[in-house]
Amino acid sequence: MELPESELVSSIARRLNVDSSDIRHWRILRKSLDARSRSKLRFVYSVSVEVDDDVRRRLLRDPPPETAEWQRETFDDPDPGSTALEHRPVIVGSGPAGLLAGYYLAQKGYRPLIIERGFPVKDRVPAIRRFDSGQPFEPQNNYLFGEGGAGTFSDGKLTCRLTGPDIDWVLERFAETSGCPSVRYETRAHLGSNRLPLVVRNIRRRIEELGGEYRFECMLEGLDMDDGRVRGVQTSSGLIPTGVVILGIGHSARDTYQMLFESGVPFEPKAFQLGLRIEQPQEQINQQKYGKPEYESILGAADYTLTAKAQRDVYSFCMCAGGLVIPSVSESGHFCTNGMSNSRHDSEFGNSGLMVTLQPGEFGSDHPLAGVELQRQFEAAAFQLGRGDYHAPIQTAATFLQQQTPPADERLPSSYIRGTVPADLRSVLPVVVIEAIRHGLPVMDSRWRGNFLKNATLVGPEMRGSSPVRIPRDRKTFEVPGFVGLYPVGEGAGYAGGIISAAVDGLRASREVVRRFLPLADERPS
Repeated sequence: MELPESELVSSIARRLNVDSSDIRHWRILRKSLDARSRSKLRFVYSVSVEVDDDVRRRLLRDPPPETAEWQRETFDDPDPGSTALEHRPVIVGSGPAGLLAGYYLAQKGYRPLIIERGFPVKDRVPAIRRFDSGQPFEPQNNYLFGEGGAGTFSDGKLTCRLTGPDIDWVLERFAETSGCPSVRYETRAHLGSNRLPLVVRNIRRRIEELGGEYRFECMLEGLDMDDGRVRGVQTSSGLIPTGVVILGIGHSARDTYQMLFESGVPFEPKAFQLGLRIEQPQEQINQQKYGKPEYESILGAADYTLTAKAQRDVYSFCMCAGGLVIPSVSESGHFCTNGMSNSRHDSEFGNSGLMVTLQPGEFGSDHPLAGVELQRQFEAAAFQLGRGDYHAPIQTAATFLQQQTPPADERLPSSYIRGTVPADLRSVLPVVVIEAIRHGLPVMDSRWRGNFLKNATLVGPEMRGSSPVRIPRDRKTFEVPGFVGLYPVGEGAGYAGGIISAAVDGLRASREVVRRFLPLADERPS
């Protein structure tokens, strides 16, 4: 039986061998599920405890077993530097990296200007509904472009392999703007795609309250440089003068990649992940993971993590329990998939990426943007398989493994709203990736004793697992060599792989701006 978390104080006191009255304050740092035994699931907590000084001195002299660190690393919050700013900092893109960079700068008094090529989130939601219902693709108002970036309609997982005060600071911002305090400490915190629009809107309002500004439908079109220093940005709304540009464009702004490359900004090809998405009935996943049906009422829809070491590693990615397969489309005439789930995980299906890592030497060219062109090549092929109407190419796992073309009139269940088309998925990915998945799937199935591929369908391609490029930057200052004042951040710059890691990257770059510059005086024009 699960006890209320408010009763944890008694367990903490017993572990520390103190009275409950000795504990002045406590909070949960991390909460995880220990599911090594399906017959005895349990939650594991890491907590921060504040006690009176005499109790603390006794505990330091004779610490209880299995207690963690007594002093946590503090958040690096520098005082402003000494260099004057002539104009407010400009942040390009309002995804997780840009949002949290803007939040931190606004808190410190720098009144950042955030430019976003897409629309406010209140306009994104109806645009996505129109597209899902079969209406035309809108190039600047879709699942990937607009307020909050691609993260707004991703699965909303707030997970990260990193730990420390920077992670805590970011999670605190998500907790306070979502009204969901548990995201501070749950190991696999999940807001859901239905809550994320509220979060990005609330962050914008907070930035604006602190003196920041947003400009929507404002696309970066060029950099104004003078002797290796940024002097402004050319946009679809005109020239904006600035000496600081935080570049959080996301990994799908391919036209912006091309413009920056032609402007002399250095790019490096980077290994990236691509593959297919697999979809199964969620009830089947629950039965496999929990064993006991009563666990579902306590734990909700089950997820999974699988890796198969075959010809090359194949692994699950962004598993969306009780979720939907969605289109991850950033340009007309191309098709790509992704996954999302709402906070209630109430879809009949669960879906996950089946990903393989492709190295730069396998892109087919040495050009820095070769990975981007490889993505476009196979997304164009998938668009044609989808009858030129953004339908998802689909087939059963069985016909994929047998290397068969599915019957043209086959009707397969799927959560993809716009519609599916039976197709041979071997044409939507490089041969090495297809072969890796074909050899890896039976390995995954054996882990589940034949229950992984039962009733499973595949759709694809899944191309946006990570960025195929990196913009080099100084490890300390975060600036691009030869482009003083240009700070590339987040997934689009090749330095992050998820909402939290991208947000932390934006935070750290903005902190270097603070460390170097004085805030812009309120009376000075921008």
